[in-house]
Amino acid sequence: MKKWSYIIMILGLCIILYPSVNNWLDDRAQSKLLQEAEVESRKPLDLTAVSSESAVPDYEKISNLLDEGDEGEVEESPSPDTNALQDGEVLGIIRYEKLGIKLPIVEGATKENMKSAAVHVTGTQLAGIEDGNMAVAAHRAHKTGRLFNRLNEAEIGDKIEIDQGGITYLYKVDKIHVVEPTDVWVLNPTEGRTALTLITCDPLINPTHRLIVHAVLIR
Repeated sequence: MKKWSYIIMILGLCIILYPSVNNWLDDRAQSKLLQEAEVESRKPLDLTAVSSESAVPDYEKISNLLDEGDEGEVEESPSPDTNALQDGEVLGIIRYEKLGIKLPIVEGATKENMKSAAVHVTGTQLAGIEDGNMAVAAHRAHKTGRLFNRLNEAEIGDKIEIDQGGITYLYKVDKIHVVEPTDVWVLNPTEGRTALTLITCDPLINPTHRLIVHAVLIR
């Protein structure tokens, strides 16, 4: 009986510690990716590598991953190979100092990529492209301050920076929406404006919608 008591205690301890250990591993992976991004963000980036294909397929995969949450399982299918950017490629860094966000940006909607980074929606532009809209998505993790957990605190006028290709692009938040997961119009560029769109799930628990923070380039 004493043996089984110890086994039950150990199993219970493992269950209790699992979320903390899992978060520690994800934070460690994020830190490693961020170090890589610090280097990659200083290198020139081939802007012609951006796919001209529709961003909708990748957005739909991201939307499924957001619904599943940062612990969820979802079947993944490979992105179209028309995009010259490679899945998992580190593109730069997003910094939203007011919300304590500093994340690597990687290419590709996969569960693995979204565990420790923000992901670029394949088919949308990269930072600084005239008349373009760079869409970036991340989980609204349950741990305070992790990934886009605090994105609901965004306000009009906030500043967001993207480090990419040796340049820092400064954006200013001009619109905040809560939309249906099927509202793919949020990916559309606006003529005459260079935009950045941040995407996460809403609400935090049992999400049914998408929180969209839209910003325009000011420098």
